[in-house]
Amino acid sequence: MNNEHKKGGGIKVRGKHEIRDTRYKQRVLGIDEAGRGPVIGPLVICGLIMNLSNIAELSPRGVRDSKMLTSFRRKKLKEEIQPLAEAYELIIISPESIDKEGMNDLELRVVVKLISQFYPHQVFLDAPTRNCFSYEKKIRRLLSAEMKVELVVENFADKNYPVVGAASILAKVERDRIISELGKQYGDIGSGYPSDEKTIKFLREYFHREKCFPPIVRKRWKTLQRIKMEEERERCW
Repeated sequence: MNNEHKKGGGIKVRGKHEIRDTRYKQRVLGIDEAGRGPVIGPLVICGLIMNLSNIAELSPRGVRDSKMLTSFRRKKLKEEIQPLAEAYELIIISPESIDKEGMNDLELRVVVKLISQFYPHQVFLDAPTRNCFSYEKKIRRLLSAEMKVELVVENFADKNYPVVGAASILAKVERDRIISELGKQYGDIGSGYPSDEKTIKFLREYFHREKCFPPIVRKRWKTLQRIKMEEERERCW
């Protein structure tokens, strides 16, 4: 069953939550995110649980790190990944929540929630920090003592493990969908990344016109401070 519900603090949850009888199958959880770096839009974290036989089908279908795929290919693969999954969940964290609580703490809590919820035998996780060992220790500290699970916490896990690549694809497709919807509301906002000229053009023009930034931005990002300073310099001239 695919559904959506809201949690407090600007966090939404979407996904397929029924889990079939897997007592005799090893269940593996892949976790990855899309949208750590953008100045516009949410962070989307995906937890995807599969059995080993279905994981073996991912690579032949072309599943890999979402950044290595075109938007069209990601959407096609999403339709192939979802039926293979025992369950998956997309956690959508708003810019407001990121500003208020901090990206790293929020992401850590979501990872622990996904592991606790799905109770897998093994977890493969794309670490958001270079110190993978330290990040694994933080996860262990927050998990209940009764939970015995093998954790594989690595950089570039989305490239090395198909189940993480699959999670990255679902997360990226969902974030792209949200950005597309925001574009319909605000105009051409680009990808939301600071490196995107369309995004910077939108932010400069919006700030120049409204004297503030829209609610879809992460207000603590340095990109916005630079745009403010540029606007102030132009006024002085």
